[in-house]
Amino acid sequence: MKLLVTGANGLLGQKLISLSASLHEISFVATGRGENRNPPGKYEYRQLDVTSQEEVSTVLKEINPDVVINCAAMTHVDQCETHQEACWSQNVTALEYLIASCIEANAFLIQLSTDFIFDGLAGPYTEEAVAHPLSYYGKSKLASEDLLKSSPVKSAIVRTVLVYGIAHDMSKSNIILWVKHSLEQGKKIQVINDQWRTPTLAEDLALGCMAIAQKKAEGIFNLSGKDLLTPHEMALKTAHFFKLDASLIEEVDGSVFTQPAQRPARTGFILDKAITELNYNPHSFDEGMAILQKQLSLRSL
Repeated sequence: MKLLVTGANGLLGQKLISLSASLHEISFVATGRGENRNPPGKYEYRQLDVTSQEEVSTVLKEINPDVVINCAAMTHVDQCETHQEACWSQNVTALEYLIASCIEANAFLIQLSTDFIFDGLAGPYTEEAVAHPLSYYGKSKLASEDLLKSSPVKSAIVRTVLVYGIAHDMSKSNIILWVKHSLEQGKKIQVINDQWRTPTLAEDLALGCMAIAQKKAEGIFNLSGKDLLTPHEMALKTAHFFKLDASLIEEVDGSVFTQPAQRPARTGFILDKAITELNYNPHSFDEGMAILQKQLSLRSL
């Protein structure tokens, strides 16, 4: 199987490409804007801007993949709110180009989506829940889902929540790294207690996406962690795990922060479908922290 990954320089993209070391029956092609930020491995790298119809068409014709996993997206929620044209271009128009090229190549297309397509009034959600996004980011991702559903391409939609992990080049932060770094420097931090998520270890998400790719399993799949936590609870767990001063963490509600985009209060996912159909088995948040700790210790050697 020939697998093409867009957005391969991002966190999920890097974790998918790292699987090339163990999945020898799959030919991996990593694509992304700019130079390759992945470590050397058993894969090919091609520069690709998914917002360019010409580049998408050219690269997919040359590669002729069996499966495409679209990890390329504009995901910064507030930037999406203030730069709506760029958001739509990266999250919706780019998918139009990928769909057209996947139809030509007869390729299976996996699209990443988000819990932010929901309003947070009835979480955790199943795959059948009715979407009602509060932010422009959520609207763009719901539009991309609808676009894919209405197209003839064979496809799957992967919805996920608050992905965390360590990028090879340490270019991506997350709540664990932010809390750890802040507390190590003795900084006081404010962390909200009135939003709930099921945070997702990037390695778990990559394995779930790969299971879909190998099965060419069509439909919508929730792939997230299994623990429903507030950011404040995540911060306290991080402080406890790394033996840092939890008294520096101030518990606040979302009204303290002024943000352009509205956030859903309570999302999170019910994972029964992925567990049954994909044998998806995500780590707990505590286990995820232990994995990050091990990765950080290996980097310091």
